[in-house]
Amino acid sequence: MAEYILQILRSQLMVVFSWGFHKPQRLPDDRGLKFQVEGFKYRGSVEVIYNEGVDLFEVVLVDTGVKVEDVYLDSLVEVIDNLVEKTSNYQQRVEEEYALT
Repeated sequence: MAEYILQILRSQLMVVFSWGFHKPQRLPDDRGLKFQVEGFKYRGSVEVIYNEGVDLFEVVLVDTGVKVEDVYLDSLVEVIDNLVEKTSNYQQRVEEEYALT
């Protein structure tokens, strides 16, 4: 399952790289993937857990306990992006962070 989740994340590499994605590791019993992020909104561990019973994912921000359940695979990257990276002033923050202005 960890490899499958990595494949989903790799489908939008530029977005995933914007999170500062690193240290991916398989969860016990191969029930999902854990990785570290350094986004604008959240820095810490993220777990993506597969719920076989409903064929959907759960995203957990480990350090805060925030959890989003029933995530479809085609919206997985977007859900994580909204939790980790996207802010209301995202474009401005990017320009400031990387001295683009």
